[in-house]
Amino acid sequence: MRKKIVAGNWKMNNDLAETEMFLVDLKKQVFPENVIIMMAPPFTSLNHAFKSLREHPVELAAQNMHQSNEGAFTGEISAKMLKSVGAKTVILGHSERRAFFNEDSAVLAEKVNTALENDMGIIFCIGEELDDRKKGNHFELIKRQLSEGLFHVSDDAWENIVIAYEPVWAIGTGETASPEQAQEMHKFIRKTISESYSKAIAEKVSILYGGSVKPDNASEIFGQADVDGGLIGGASLKVDSFMKIVNSF
Repeated sequence: MRKKIVAGNWKMNNDLAETEMFLVDLKKQVFPENVIIMMAPPFTSLNHAFKSLREHPVELAAQNMHQSNEGAFTGEISAKMLKSVGAKTVILGHSERRAFFNEDSAVLAEKVNTALENDMGIIFCIGEELDDRKKGNHFELIKRQLSEGLFHVSDDAWENIVIAYEPVWAIGTGETASPEQAQEMHKFIRKTISESYSKAIAEKVSILYGGSVKPDNASEIFGQADVDGGLIGGASLKVDSFMKIVNSF
C-alpha cells in the first residue's frame, strides 16, 4: 500500500517566534496513524522544530539544498548540514525554485544524486504553467521533467522518492485543478514511471498534489485513485487548516 503523506511547505514564512507558537498548538493535536505528516519550515527554524517535535510523529523536511557537499557557495546549505539539524527529507524542483532561481533539470538531477548519496528522502516537484496546459503541452512537459530530473536513478532509489505534482497555475492563486484533472495527471505520472521502470515501482510511489489545497477541497482531491496526499503551501501556516487537511483521507 502506498504511503499517505501531507507535507507543509512554509516557504519564506514564520520566524522563530512564530514557529514556536505554531509548534505549541501543533503538539496539542491528535495525529492519525495512517498518515505521514511532514513540515518544511525555513532553514532557521529546522533545528528548533526538530527538538520540539522529538516525541511527536512529525517529520522535518527542508525546502531546498545545494548539490555540492561542501565548498565556497555563500548562502547555500548542504545535505550534511540539513541532516545535522534534523531534516530527513528535502523538497527539490519546486516551481518557485525553477522560475525564480533558474534551477533547470541538469541542476535538479545533481541535487537528486546528492540527496540520495546522503540517504535523504526526496519530494520531487513537477508541474506545468498555464500556457503549457492551454497549448496542450502539459503531458509532454511533465514527462520531460521526470525524464531529465529523475529517470537516471536506480530502481532501489525510488524507495526514497515522492513525487509532487503542482500545476503552477494553481499555486497561491486560489485556482485549483479539479479532482478529475489532478487524477488524470497523477495517473499519467504513474504510467510514465511504469514505462521507464516497472509497474511494481510505479504502484509504490506516493504522488502528492500541490496547488491551493484547502480544508474544503482536500477530501475530494485525496479521494482520487492516484492521489496519495498533498504538498500544502498557505494552508499549512495555520495549525487548524493544516490538521483539517491531514484528516481529510
